[in-house]
Amino acid sequence: MNAQTLKRDVSAAIDAMAPTLIAVSHFIHDNPELNFKEFKSSARLQQAVRDAGLTVTGGAYGCETGYESEFGKAGAPVVAILSEYDALPGIGHACGHNVIGSAGLGAALGLAKLGAALPGRVRYLGTPAEEGGGGKEVMAQHGAFKGVDAAMMVHSSGFDIETMPCLALTQVDVIYHGQSAHASAMPHRGLNALDAVVLAYQGIAALRQHIRPTERIHGIITDGGQAANIVPERAAAHFLVRAENAKDLAKLKQRVHGCLEAGALATGVRAEINWAKADYLDLKTAWPLAKSYRANAETLGREFVDVEKLPAGTAGSTDMGNVSYRVPSIHPMIAIAPMNVVIHNPEFTRWAKSDRGDKGVIDGAKAMAMTAIDFFCDADLRKRTAEGFAESGGGEAPNGTFRTDGKVFAAGCGCC
Repeated sequence: MNAQTLKRDVSAAIDAMAPTLIAVSHFIHDNPELNFKEFKSSARLQQAVRDAGLTVTGGAYGCETGYESEFGKAGAPVVAILSEYDALPGIGHACGHNVIGSAGLGAALGLAKLGAALPGRVRYLGTPAEEGGGGKEVMAQHGAFKGVDAAMMVHSSGFDIETMPCLALTQVDVIYHGQSAHASAMPHRGLNALDAVVLAYQGIAALRQHIRPTERIHGIITDGGQAANIVPERAAAHFLVRAENAKDLAKLKQRVHGCLEAGALATGVRAEINWAKADYLDLKTAWPLAKSYRANAETLGREFVDVEKLPAGTAGSTDMGNVSYRVPSIHPMIAIAPMNVVIHNPEFTRWAKSDRGDKGVIDGAKAMAMTAIDFFCDADLRKRTAEGFAESGGGEAPNGTFRTDGKVFAAGCGCC
């Protein structure tokens, strides 16, 4: 059976299951859950896999809310299709992960419907905690992408593009521990933790004048003391640190760490510096595969914006970058809202459960499934994809990307 026939059949299968896919998307939207706590969403997605007659393993690869289902021909090329389903604090699915999760589900189930005609092998992964926690890095540490030849997912957006412009990202919390005292009667007995935060913040503000245009540091003071007449014995701040790639991120982290330590040194307090458990790496796009996705999506009537035409500085961060360091990967974005509605905005939450959001589920599922078929059927595409990956230096994540003693943040990174 040729690729075009397989694409026709998989698209028909996805159309037939559209009501189920949309119902799953709406369920996830109506039950927003934060990272590593996506119990309802994960269970609903897993049940849909079982209902389709496939085996699914929950609690996969070190994540309680992760899952895996694998099927297809043994020894054939393996494509990993990923679903995300965590939400944002306060504004729910303002990143459209309900669409992402259901599109991944649809692509996997559509390919499974090909049965013996499926010319490859699919590893369908539920990957939690993209918005914070780095679920894909955790799963990768436990072997989720071993034996995978290519990986893909599609992300909700206000426009269709072949890939998401990405920066490497990490997070850090700093807590300063000082000594309280009456600010008027005996200030000499106090060690001011707030002064340490202010000095560290000012040091980072000065640092921002001397970093690359592709680098970003932004943060907030999360604790500045309890009363003006008490020398603050505790103060804290939270920062996001971004760079063009993992190598530059490692260097910038050292400079930020120095600013945080300097605040403590100048004031005599103790600094407790907690870096994130997982850094989010830049995205190494597998361009031959991304071009295939675009061509398939355009057959569905999708109109793409060229990445180079996006406004300068348009970039987010995602733990799909961590996958792309290990296997050839794509992370295209699919329009489910008007172009002026940006992700991580309450208005985007409404679009994620709309007719356009529902269409994004179905079109995203079809485009990914058809791209997987191209990869399975076209040896030259596989060769060019593998060669491009090798040229990009892909293979393993850099040392320091994952720290067993690092902190899992509730949210604040991910595709923002």
